[in-house]
Amino acid sequence: MRLKDLSIVITGSGRGIGKSIAIRCAEEGARVVINDIHSSNLHEVRANLESKRVKVIAFEGDISKRLEAKKLIDAAITGFGRIDVLVNNAGIIRNAPFLDLTEEDWDEVIRVNLKGVFNCAQCAARCMVQQGSGRIINISSRAYLGAQQMANYAASKAGILGLTRCMAIELGPYGITVNAVAPGTIDTEPVRSMFEGFLEDRIKKTPLRRIGSPDDIANAVVFLASSEASYITGEVLHVTGGFY
Repeated sequence: MRLKDLSIVITGSGRGIGKSIAIRCAEEGARVVINDIHSSNLHEVRANLESKRVKVIAFEGDISKRLEAKKLIDAAITGFGRIDVLVNNAGIIRNAPFLDLTEEDWDEVIRVNLKGVFNCAQCAARCMVQQGSGRIINISSRAYLGAQQMANYAASKAGILGLTRCMAIELGPYGITVNAVAPGTIDTEPVRSMFEGFLEDRIKKTPLRRIGSPDDIANAVVFLASSEASYITGEVLHVTGGFY
């Protein structure tokens, strides 16, 4: 097992990509801390993992709020004694044409997608510095390169990459690696609800001629969390089926 006995925190793990990451990490032997703002999603994933005899802590909370992010990290430390890996996956989409994008939707996406990463990463990194080791994996998006009707989302995901590289530089001397995964079009509920013609257009433009699955992203995260990636930091792993 590649992640045996590692303590891993995954934000936004009540469904979609985050849920797949939690399950794959557990399959590789990790102890997992799952997080979501929806209790029903959280309880479903917890029950799934516990049925497989996985050690799991479920924390309901909004990581865009500093105090709740700190409580999440504290819960992991209290429950498992340490944090080996933090996966910053939580995010939202509020799509609109640029000229129609509201200030409220801009602020909300930046708050959850970017500030949430900062909140959790800074709290977890303080623990990792004391340990002398750790992995932080931030889920960005291929959208950072630009996407139709996604100015707020693209900006938040581009910000994650800048933050990832800064953290990699500053935290490297403490034995902490920081990397990002940039998914392409992945089969999740938000993607399925995009504007008409979106999926057809993306599949046509993707060399592999399909959209990805949440497991495709989970596999990339497992690699970056494992000992196989011990000399990789400050990087962005694109999982896009070749679509740039």
